[in-house]
Amino acid sequence: MKKIAIIGGGSWGTALAIVLARAPRPHQITLWAHSSEVVEMLSTRRVNQIYLPGFELTPEVQVTGMLSQALAGADIVLGVMPSANAREMYRAIRPHRDPHSIFVSATKGLEPSTHSRISEVITQEIFEHSEPRIAILSGPSFAVEVARGDPTVAVLASSDAALASLVQEEFSGPTLRLYTNDDVIGTEIAGAVKNVIAIAAGACTGLGLGTNAMAALVTRGLAEMTRLAVALGGRRDTLSGLAGMGDLILTATGALSRNRSVGIELGKGRELGDILGSTRMVAEGVGSTAATLELARRAGVEMPITEQVHAVLTAGRDTRHAIRELMERRLKQE
Repeated sequence: MKKIAIIGGGSWGTALAIVLARAPRPHQITLWAHSSEVVEMLSTRRVNQIYLPGFELTPEVQVTGMLSQALAGADIVLGVMPSANAREMYRAIRPHRDPHSIFVSATKGLEPSTHSRISEVITQEIFEHSEPRIAILSGPSFAVEVARGDPTVAVLASSDAALASLVQEEFSGPTLRLYTNDDVIGTEIAGAVKNVIAIAAGACTGLGLGTNAMAALVTRGLAEMTRLAVALGGRRDTLSGLAGMGDLILTATGALSRNRSVGIELGKGRELGDILGSTRMVAEGVGSTAATLELARRAGVEMPITEQVHAVLTAGRDTRHAIRELMERRLKQE
């Protein structure tokens, strides 16, 4: 029986604890949460009323606020923290981890301060002097639907095929199907940048624009994601699969999308600070936009939608003006 330590007690971490407890293979699952309020709630009521109300943890899932307890003997460490907190979290994990542990990152974002992918952060903080044992979990997966038991299909990316297959076997079950690939770069870039495009898609909805605009935005957004991923060493086919197109469709059009919700409110004219202050949830696209643009600049990649999202988020550009800027760009071939 494998021990799985889930690091992060938000909606996604809680949903993963629920779905992994249903997997055919028996697991010893420990869910670690930073908030003492969440730890107390999950330990006593077994429901995360703050981040994922309505779904009960099975009695087998242990809950703790102590990293040493969560990580002791863990075969798989599943990181489900916001990208902005990832380095601090993995640095805290380092003294307590078992040397044989596999690390699976379910964080979809870029480190804002360094523009690093999360696998790079894990390598620097955990595997600085050893061979990285890392996989990336990504793809179209709303936490509520995963917890509810709706069929979900996602991707595990790792440069180590045997490691990816091992995690695939452990995690897959009747409601969660996982594919593997070896394109870590493409998978991580897709998972981060689709959140940026989803903000733009939400703004279209908030402005009351029609489905013509939405279809164009999602299609051209996928083109931006693909250009950047390929320039950084990812593969085009990854971006046309679950980690790219699949997750973009979900995040840009799904009612449960946090990033889309931020865009909707921006389109309605609300201030960003007011929007973010009204929720405890993290919209990764807000923090990843500047990092995405910097990676694009270094790679010499044009990303006009991302540029406009950045201007709306940081310079207060009106969303209608941003759409007009996109429509009046120099005419070109597709």
